[in-house]
Amino acid sequence: HSGERPHRCGHCGKGFGHGSELAKHQRLHSGQRPFGCGKCGKSFGWSSDLAVHQRVHTGERPFSCGECGKSF
Repeated sequence: HSGERPHRCGHCGKGFGHGSELAKHQRLHSGQRPFGCGKCGKSFGWSSDLAVHQRVHTGERPFSCGECGKSF
């Protein structure tokens, strides 16, 4: 809760409170994409992006428009 950000990115200087946050951030600069889709092989830097992508294969549409009801 102190707001300190002692872990600094050597590339852009952005600070982070935890080393794990810095490690995730550094994927932006390195292009590392450790999360791969088991169906098509496409890879992502973030697990959340992989989860969204997997909906392409499952057909899941978890959201719907409040006005027309169309799912997306």
